[in-house]
Amino acid sequence: MTKEDILKLRDHCEVTKVQFKERITDKYDVGCEMVAFCNSHGGQLVIGINDKTGVMNPLSYQEVQETTNMLSNMASENVIPSILLDVDTAQVDGGSIVVATIKEGLNKPYHDNKGIVWVKNGADKRKVFDNAELAEMMSQCGSFAPDEAAVKDFCIKDMDEQVLKKYLLNRFAVVMQKSGVSEVNLRDFTVEQMAHFVVGGISLEGLLRNLRFIRPDGKMTVAAVLLFGKYPQRWLPAYTAKCISYVGNSVGGTVFRDKVRDEDLEGCLLHQYDTIMNFFTRNLRNVQVEPEFNSLGKLEIPYAALVEFTVNALVHRSLNWKAPIRIFIFDDRVEIHSPGELPNGLTVEDIMKGTSMPRNEFLFTNANYLLPYTGAGTGIIRAMEEKPDVTFENHETAHEFVIVFRRKSNQEGNQETNQETNQETNQETNQVKHQVRPSKPLLTKAQKNILNFCSVPRSAQEILDRVGVSNQNRTRKKYIQTLVDMGVLEMTIPENPNDRNQKYRKVTKK
Repeated sequence: MTKEDILKLRDHCEVTKVQFKERITDKYDVGCEMVAFCNSHGGQLVIGINDKTGVMNPLSYQEVQETTNMLSNMASENVIPSILLDVDTAQVDGGSIVVATIKEGLNKPYHDNKGIVWVKNGADKRKVFDNAELAEMMSQCGSFAPDEAAVKDFCIKDMDEQVLKKYLLNRFAVVMQKSGVSEVNLRDFTVEQMAHFVVGGISLEGLLRNLRFIRPDGKMTVAAVLLFGKYPQRWLPAYTAKCISYVGNSVGGTVFRDKVRDEDLEGCLLHQYDTIMNFFTRNLRNVQVEPEFNSLGKLEIPYAALVEFTVNALVHRSLNWKAPIRIFIFDDRVEIHSPGELPNGLTVEDIMKGTSMPRNEFLFTNANYLLPYTGAGTGIIRAMEEKPDVTFENHETAHEFVIVFRRKSNQEGNQETNQETNQETNQETNQVKHQVRPSKPLLTKAQKNILNFCSVPRSAQEILDRVGVSNQNRTRKKYIQTLVDMGVLEMTIPENPNDRNQKYRKVTKK
């Protein structure tokens, strides 16, 4: 290291990765600084510069010897577990400056010789008491996998059989095809039968153990609950999402265009994904992209980009921070808030290049049999090829990663909205004036049963299974399309009626 390097460090003042000390007068304090660097992203401890004034006070030859010895001793005695230092010196006028480089630790959390864990907080440091933050450190080092943690009292009977069937069908596609199982006749087979097709003579419990969804101690994992649970929030209440469409551009607003009820989002990851995408499609504008007047419109934010970043939020969120995913639609932007900052030292630049380092590896490798992503690390690149106006924000202090889509100002769209609002107001006025009330459709007992069943989104196969009829065009038209035409049942992906992930949900009054 040269004198010029030292001057550059000094001129930038103390920052998160640089700490000045004129001399080592308090070994415990310096040891705490080392701990904080190890638990954060590393840094440099510069001895010979006053941290208040920035004035250099070089060390003599003897002081350099004593300082380097003290630093080495503190690295082994004041930091637990002990670390190795890279100590360098730089010659300046009047003596030398000692620079100790501390790398980010591979065995977090580190603590001082009093058992206190420290992390960097700007140019200063702070103590860590939150178990979630400690767990996040352990997760980054690979010493703790939250998606493989045990969930007490969750068992096989609490799993959604239809979702589990879909998972087995997709994961063991070749075996299922040879056994005659397909999406069309999936209801004709039990989950136990499908497990037997995978490994002859094995039970469903045995297969789940082999797939590591059941731990050696007999308890189900967090990943099993999130992927297959009928009601995961009973055991993991924070692992859900909040979806709000605001009037205006402030998160403090109290007027909403749309707000998904908490109970409607409670369910497994597949259900959450479907509900979130339905929320996007009904609240974002469709814009005309082809010159022909009758051409089909597309969402103002590319659908493929919304899919990719929604899946990322669901699968890559931190499971240590007990907070929901938050999705906000404002007049000028859309925000997706995912708990936990970028893991394993990833940067926003890495994300833009398509670098993939899964946070929840076990969940990640299994969720791709239910959610629309390949797991090959190319999703971000494909999403960016759609050219969305998007930015990424990594908030380490708030422990969240935020994706922000900018919405283009559209005066015509606003005029259309105002016209629709005026039309609705005029219609309501006329109805009051003439005492005209819309007649409610008369529903049969079977239709009421379907609507109650579709309080959460259901596939066509699930609906027909509920009624007890085969999956054919005429039965789909009789039991599903009729309700859609009546306006009491709606598609979750209305812009693509034949989508393989299409589901139907009860239309609720807003």
